[in-house]
Amino acid sequence: MTIYNQIIKEGLWKNNPALVQLLGLCPLLAVTNTLINGLGLGLATILTLVASNGIISMLRHQIPDEARLPVFVLIIASIVTAIELSMNAWFHELYLILGIFIPLIVTNCSIIARAEAFAARNPVTPSLLDGLMMGIGFTAVLVLLGGMRELIGQGTLLSQAHLMFGEAARGLEITVIDDYRGFLIAILPPGAFIGLGLIVALKNVIDARVANRAVKVEVEALTPQTTTG
Repeated sequence: MTIYNQIIKEGLWKNNPALVQLLGLCPLLAVTNTLINGLGLGLATILTLVASNGIISMLRHQIPDEARLPVFVLIIASIVTAIELSMNAWFHELYLILGIFIPLIVTNCSIIARAEAFAARNPVTPSLLDGLMMGIGFTAVLVLLGGMRELIGQGTLLSQAHLMFGEAARGLEITVIDDYRGFLIAILPPGAFIGLGLIVALKNVIDARVANRAVKVEVEALTPQTTTG
């Protein structure tokens, strides 16, 4: 179980593709003006990561080293095309909003990086888990950033939820601030950079405090031994 626990921690926090690797920032910054937009793109990214990692892991012994990157891109592109066609069929309005950023998942560096660094070197089960955790970590940042920008920009949460969950979800929209005129910069590209910077800074602060606390615990544990000696 140790390897699986490590994969989970790496994907969700320690090696989060959006906060640590800083990969895939183009769609992350472009579509996260609402929570639902971020969630939609995040789910598409999760499916791509899980499927591509699984297929590449299964075929890793048959793919020659000289052609591995073109083969990886071909596999990822096939998966993304299937997801794009599915979204066009069943989530057409959301598909129109996300636009070019769905096919651009093919060029997402985090997906190719996981294929090269993990899926091509590990069995299927750990590769599937790695894709899932990396995808969830990336999606969590998309949703958090989208929620922040939507709340500050227009005072709501879950706006246009029906685009993903159907007409029955129209009542899910939450108006947090009544008669709110909005803060335009939050839903413009500069707001995305500022919001992501704040999230990365918060993660760094948390990591620093955890590291300092661990050092203090080690020092306290060693102090009695040093004194006795």
